[in-house]
Amino acid sequence: MISWQDFEKVAMHVGTILAVNDFPEARNPAYQLQIDFGTTIGIKKTSAQITKRYSKQELIGRQVVAVINFPKKQIGKFMSECLILGAVGDAGDVVLLAPDCKVENGLRIS
Repeated sequence: MISWQDFEKVAMHVGTILAVNDFPEARNPAYQLQIDFGTTIGIKKTSAQITKRYSKQELIGRQVVAVINFPKKQIGKFMSECLILGAVGDAGDVVLLAPDCKVENGLRIS
């Protein structure tokens, strides 16, 4: 169990995917993403192993939920700045978490 204070430290925000690129250097198939979290937070980069379910074209413009206050993480030559959230099935297939209607980029999940 964690405390409510611990949960409040996790900054989960909504952002819109602006760009998606292949990530051939990744150990497992993955994309490199640029996500717009609005004017206050800005644009952050991440990588995600979501190639089984999503094409690059269908990800552009899609809103997602991500944790934005983890330390940056070096993945090969790529620096990940946030963690996109998804539900992971038994086969490793990831379904992205997203609001069910369009909202303002940067809104905090609570």
